[in-house]
Formats: sequence, C-alpha cells, structure tokens
Amino acid sequence: MYDVIIVGARCAGSPTGMLLARRGRRVLIVDRSTFPSDILSTHYLQQDATDRLEKWGLIDRLKEAGCRPINKISFQMGDLTMSPPPPPGRDRIETYCPRRTVLDKILVDAAREAGAEVREGCSMQELIFEGGRVAGVRLRQGDQTVEERATIVVGADGIHSKVARAVNAPSYNERPAYTCAYYSYFSGTNLDGAVLCIGENGGVLAFPTNDGLDCIAVGKQAEMFEEYRSDIEGNFMRYLSEISPDMYERVKNGKREERWMGTADTENFFRKPYGPGWALVGDAGYHRDPVTGLGIADAFRDAELLADAIDDGLAGRAPMEDALAEYERKRNEAATPMYEMTVALASGNPPPGFASVEQALTEGPP
Repeated sequence: MYDVIIVGARCAGSPTGMLLARRGRRVLIVDRSTFPSDILSTHYLQQDATDRLEKWGLIDRLKEAGCRPINKISFQMGDLTMSPPPPPGRDRIETYCPRRTVLDKILVDAAREAGAEVREGCSMQELIFEGGRVAGVRLRQGDQTVEERATIVVGADGIHSKVARAVNAPSYNERPAYTCAYYSYFSGTNLDGAVLCIGENGGVLAFPTNDGLDCIAVGKQAEMFEEYRSDIEGNFMRYLSEISPDMYERVKNGKREERWMGTADTENFFRKPYGPGWALVGDAGYHRDPVTGLGIADAFRDAELLADAIDDGLAGRAPMEDALAEYERKRNEAATPMYEMTVALASGNPPPGFASVEQALTEGPP
C-alpha cells in the first residue's frame, strides 16, 4: 500500500513524487516511457523554474549536462526589437532551454534518490475504484499486469491524461487551439541567446540547447496545420523567411541534425484537479498555448503546491478534500493572469495596453 501513486514521471510527476518522498511518504511513480527519452516541449525554463531547480539541489546537474546558459533574450515585433532587463534583484538574465532527454532524466533520478519507487516502461491500464473513490491502479509492464493501491492517485500524464478521463474531471475556462508549430535542432546557426519574433502571420522561437545545437520553431495559425504538415521542411523555410529573414539565413546556412517535431494540440483549459482519491498536476490539470513558454515552470510550481496539499492531508493537518481544494485555489490564482495573457497573444488579440507598451518601448518616455 502506497501513500501516493503518480502516473507520469516527467516535469510534473517526478517533482511531485520527489518532494513527497523527501517528506517520508511512500511513493510509486510509473511511466510508459523509459528515460532518457524525448517528448514535445517548449524547453524554456522561466526564471522561477530555474530557481526551483536550484532550491531542489538540481541546477548543477543541468549545467553539468552541457545545457548552455541563456543570458540574452531578444523580442522582435515588426521594426521593434527589445531585450528585457534582468529580473528584480538580479544583475543578469540566466536561464536554460534543456532537451527533455536531459531534464526529465535529472528529475526521474532525483525522485528515485529521494526514496520514490519509479517503474519505467510501465503503463496504467485503468484506475481501481472502491466505494465511489479511486483506490489504486492496474498496471502493465511487459507481459505482466499488477494492481497497486494508494491513498491517492495523481495524474501527471499530460494533456490527454488517462487519469483525468477515467475520473471524468470537468474542464472550465476553455479556449480552443489557436496555433500550431514545428521545430527541430540545428547546428551552424550560431545563436548567442534566445529570440522570439512575432510577425503578422506567425512566430519564430529560437534558443540554444544541449549538444551544441540550437532549437528553432516556427508557429502558425492552428487552421494551417494540415497544410504545414504536408511539406514540413518546405513550409518551415517559407514561413521562416516571411517572419524572420535573419533566422532564415541562419537556418539556410546551418544543418538540421534531428527529426521534425510538431503539434496542433494547443488547446487551453483548466480541469478540476482533484476528487475522491485522485488529483491532477501539470498539463493533465491545466494547459495553455506554448507561445509564452510556461509549461515547465507551471508544472514545477504546481508540483510544489500539490505535494504540500497531499502531505497536509496525509498528516491530518487538514482534511484531504480541503487541502486539495486549497491546491486548486492557489493554482488558479497563480496561473490565471498569465493564462489570459497567453490566450490573448495566441489568438492574435493582444491584451488592453499592449499597443501603448509597444509605443513606449519604441519612443521612450514622454
């Protein structure tokens, strides 16, 4: 009997399990993947994500894995180019865009070291219900099927969460998919920082990552996905030339080193993240368009919030339902402002005041 079973071992699941195991909880984490392995990702670590890795004692592992630090970020919109100042209290920007083959392995290893049991290549077949509540999971690993029980089962299994589907977790504040994108990894493009370029009909995101490679993504409107995927390379280069001629020249003179990765799975929603015997974290509970690069930072934040709530419930400091309701409240309070900003940018409807900010950046103070 476990205290917690977590389905999904990536950016939300492993940190949740690690934090609970560090508090002495008996934790099982399962994932159908083995690690290291890749997955679609924005890669970007917002500053608070980097700060959490440092607090958890993991930032040095990221640096040692050869992920180049990013000390310069450029935003381009039409004729406007700007670089944001360092965050308050810091003398420089320093963040990272790690490959998920690297980051997820660091998180999985940290969860194991904390005392969590991690089963790789192990998929959830179904939830076990008893007396109207989730009581465990039925798992398959190789040709074996086993049942495991827990006080609470956490779905950290992404936007198409099997856990969320099994418990009929209701969604709210839903918005449709507005964008699609493809990206790959290039050598010879010689980026010295991250670049975000927003054009009239799409956007480009480029940044250095592991192995001396640069990741370059081109996004378009969601309704263009079928056209985009019909000739990924040709359309990628055509769109890139229209949005960012400079980045087009870099890519043309460089070399693509890996396969294309892309998606139109950019729906925006909140799900109720808890119920009798279950909880959701990461993209399973809350998803937003990747245009603002919030996914990893939000997963880390919500992992902390959920670990606190579950530990309070297990320790009897609060009824589990009350503790999880507080988790939802804190998550929504933290996530909603940037969720609305993200939806506005992705839909092509900049929020009120955006034009005046752009004008001030271009012309300076009155």
